[in-house]
Amino acid sequence: MCTTCGCDQGGAKVEGEHSHDHHHDHDHTHHHHAHHVADNGDLHFGQGLSGNHVPGLSQSRIVQIETDILSKNDHLAEHNRADLAKAGVLALNLVSSPGSGKTTLLARTATDMAGTRPVSVIEGDQQTSLDADRIRATGANAIQVNTGKGCHLDADMVGRAIAQLNPETGSVLFIENVGNLVCPAAFDLGEAAKVVILSVTEGEDKPLKYPDMFRAARLMVLNKSDLLPYVPFDMEKCVEYARRINPDIEVLELSALTGEGLSAWYDWINAKATQMQEPAKAGE
Repeated sequence: MCTTCGCDQGGAKVEGEHSHDHHHDHDHTHHHHAHHVADNGDLHFGQGLSGNHVPGLSQSRIVQIETDILSKNDHLAEHNRADLAKAGVLALNLVSSPGSGKTTLLARTATDMAGTRPVSVIEGDQQTSLDADRIRATGANAIQVNTGKGCHLDADMVGRAIAQLNPETGSVLFIENVGNLVCPAAFDLGEAAKVVILSVTEGEDKPLKYPDMFRAARLMVLNKSDLLPYVPFDMEKCVEYARRINPDIEVLELSALTGEGLSAWYDWINAKATQMQEPAKAGE
């Protein structure tokens, strides 16, 4: 996992900000690493204390580095969460592999919700502002965060982006994370919920292959339902796999392209946004 090297600490750029220089050191002391060889010859490197493998680092050192990085991130995430809660802003962290249809779903959502509830978007990618440009074309407020070599957003990046966006009170803030079903699972951004988007073209086995992500998510959106007649995707098995990992995960089936199932998606968002606003109103 990238927490062992802190890749999120360097090369990040938030639109509208002056450059920030970050440096971090790596421990390159070499150690021997144990791994498990299965009877069929498969190699399993996710063994040991950390459940991770990094050449040159012992298991105890990996655990120490991950603990330090995640502790700092969690502290910043709590500040983000408190600020968002005070303003009654619902923040949703959208996570998926590349090509799942996150940006298409966001653009359709921003368009359809225009005039009913303010929407703003933080777009995370390693490079380019292509996705933020797509969102801004809908009329929604959006800001691009380029992570450089980083493979996910972290709480510091999101906090800086929130300061630039200044989302309206009572609005919905969508955070489109970097396309990756691994590293974003470990990083709390201060969101109210993680939403994992899985397209039917990816196969129903993804919850079993990437359990940390589906365990961390509150909602699984099964996107591109319009392609179900043309791809070998077992919907019931996918839901079964997801709930084997996370019994409480909610599931929605939709097509961002045709609009099928979007009303349920909007109902889910509005229900969560209403819940978010109640404590904010009580504190006024």
